[in-house]
Amino acid sequence: MQISAQVHNTATTHQATVATQGRAQTVAVPGRAGGGSGLNGGELLMLALATCYCNDLYREAARLQIELTAVEVEAQAEFDGIGLAARDVRYRARIQSPDSAERIEQLLRETDAVAEVHNTLRRGAPVHRQPWPDAG
Repeated sequence: MQISAQVHNTATTHQATVATQGRAQTVAVPGRAGGGSGLNGGELLMLALATCYCNDLYREAARLQIELTAVEVEAQAEFDGIGLAARDVRYRARIQSPDSAERIEQLLRETDAVAEVHNTLRRGAPVHRQPWPDAG
C-alpha cells in the first residue's frame, strides 16, 4: 500500500494533501505568515502516532470482537534543537468499553505490536531525498 503526502505553499496559500493507494484527501492545515505551514513536523509526527494507534485500536478491536465506545490517544516527544532527532517518544491510550479490563489490556498490547507508524520509528526506516521529476 502506497501512502503519500504533498504540501504546496506560497506567500498566501497553503495546501496539504494526503493519499493512500491513489485516494487523495485535502487536510486542513493553516499556512504560517511569511511562508510555510502553521503546524510543524514534530506536531504532525505526534499526530501520526496518535492517529495510527487510534485507527489500529478499532481495527484490532473488531478482530478480537471487543466493543469500543470511545478512544483517546496522546503522543509526545522531546525535540532538543535544529537537526536533532526526537527523543523520549511516548504515547498512551484510554479506552471506554463494556469489555473487561483484561480484554482491554490485551487489545492495547496487541495493537502496540502491530501499529505501523510506531514500528516504523522503532525500526528506523531510511529516508532519501530525491530530485523533483521535472528538475533539469
